[in-house]
Amino acid sequence: MQAIDQILSLIAQYGYLVILFGVMLESAGLPVPGETILIAAGALVHQGTLDFGDALFFGVLGAVAGDQIGYWVGRKGGRPLVLRWGRYAFVTPDRLNRAEAFFERHGGKAVFLARFVAGLRVFGALVAGTSRMPWQRFFLYNALGGTVWATTAVSAGYFLWASIRLIEHWLGRASLVLVAVLVLGLLLHHLYRRSMRGRDAKEPSGRREP
Repeated sequence: MQAIDQILSLIAQYGYLVILFGVMLESAGLPVPGETILIAAGALVHQGTLDFGDALFFGVLGAVAGDQIGYWVGRKGGRPLVLRWGRYAFVTPDRLNRAEAFFERHGGKAVFLARFVAGLRVFGALVAGTSRMPWQRFFLYNALGGTVWATTAVSAGYFLWASIRLIEHWLGRASLVLVAVLVLGLLLHHLYRRSMRGRDAKEPSGRREP
């Protein structure tokens, strides 16, 4: 929750620039919490701080532009460059090998699917570049994946925040009911014990043997 609060504070302070560059850096291959930024943006949309259309526009723009950067870095630099500099972004040979295997299995649609997998989202575009996927195919799946992913994340943040408020509302009512039930239960318990003491006082203290 602390990370979310920090992101909410940054977006509230710097606006759409945080959305644009946060998502762009993650898509380009840096370990930045782009998805969390979009979810936080959706929460701020619900609060009225941001506009839904603008948040979505900058989210999609950051996703598509960042992937383009990652693609060209991978295509021009190749696998050695990705492994050399990627270690600073936690791109290890093992992770790169698994990403390449994923792309081999799924082909062009891997660009779309990688957008929804946290481990692949960071360097999926790099792998597309190192594998020298045709740019036209990459751009098509990249634009489609970035649009669907950003829309899903912003919408999730919006409805999640709405659900939290709804839960808080009903929890507030439920707490009042719970307090009333507890008070009533204590009162009934007190009256019951009082009546039992009164009945015990009326009974004879001893009985004669027949």
